Amino acid sequence: MIEKIEDRNVEGIMPLISPRAVKAAQPLTPRAADLVLETRRAIRDVLHGRDRDRLVVVVGPCSIHDPDAALDYARRLLEVARATRDRLIVVMRAYFEKPRTTVGWKGLINDPHLDGSCDIATGLQLARKILLEINALGLPCGGEVLDPITPQYISDLLSWASIGARTIESQTHREMASGLSMPIGFKNSTDGGLQVALHAMISARHPHTFLGIGADGATAMIKTGGNPDRHVVLRGGGGGPNYSAADVARATEMVAGEGLARPVMIDCSHGNSSKDYTRQPIVCREVLAQLATSQGAVMGLLVESNLRPGRQDWVAGTDLRYGVSITDACIGWEETETLLGEIAAAARTRSAA
Repeated sequence: MIEKIEDRNVEGIMPLISPRAVKAAQPLTPRAADLVLETRRAIRDVLHGRDRDRLVVVVGPCSIHDPDAALDYARRLLEVARATRDRLIVVMRAYFEKPRTTVGWKGLINDPHLDGSCDIATGLQLARKILLEINALGLPCGGEVLDPITPQYISDLLSWASIGARTIESQTHREMASGLSMPIGFKNSTDGGLQVALHAMISARHPHTFLGIGADGATAMIKTGGNPDRHVVLRGGGGGPNYSAADVARATEMVAGEGLARPVMIDCSHGNSSKDYTRQPIVCREVLAQLATSQGAVMGLLVESNLRPGRQDWVAGTDLRYGVSITDACIGWEETETLLGEIAAAARTRSAA
């Protein structure tokens, strides 16, 4: 048997439905478009100092695996978002792609049936359906952009996006961010280093030309103009937490050349909580205590929250508990509601001061 010179380790190459076809089947509604544009503008106003009274809070499940539970959560969050809109811009975490340290469930887009079948065509359409339904409620969405193809299918429904700690050094992701239309948060690397986040922010501000796909799914050359709306996300790492006042001041000084009035978001999970979900409220409250004395560099917070606290293991084909994360552990809804009220109160106090 002659050894194959190409595709030796490839088991199949399947055509994928085009972004244009998916959007035609599930079009962006005028209401959703207005919400996305309004929220993006509001976040930009915070970043650039035109709005110094409000905080951006990105809150929700570590990852969405159950559409019904996601909409249940969204309806509850919407009530709180409306009640605190004078001081908070609440964006629901709608994460459909999960980078894995080794292996595991890669998210709803990659494996929507949670059975290892990896029906990506269905996953892309399901993710868009969920985003449309959440936006239709009046609640904006944010997510991590992981695969460079995915934004062609869903980015028109995202008001905010992030580049994760595992991909922050990737040239592909920096180039992609330079062309995305929403504000982008760049997390520090898994070892806690901030320099790579600064490099990513600088890179994304500049124009790029790279390979991608167009609306019809054909390979294309993408030219971007650069994204001026970026910020750093402090998420802790190998060196420990990095949400203290000194950490915020250091991050602010490091990105000072990027011309952003409020360039820092604090991730209350991951390294900052030492991967203990019960510590997220502690981290959040310590950050809120800083607000009264800070110079206003903190633009928002990131919280991993679900209907019920904790997490559960995913095993293909097994039943799962409703409203419990299958990736990172989250705080439950009752604690989330309380915490959002405290964040809004802290923002009001800072504004009054």
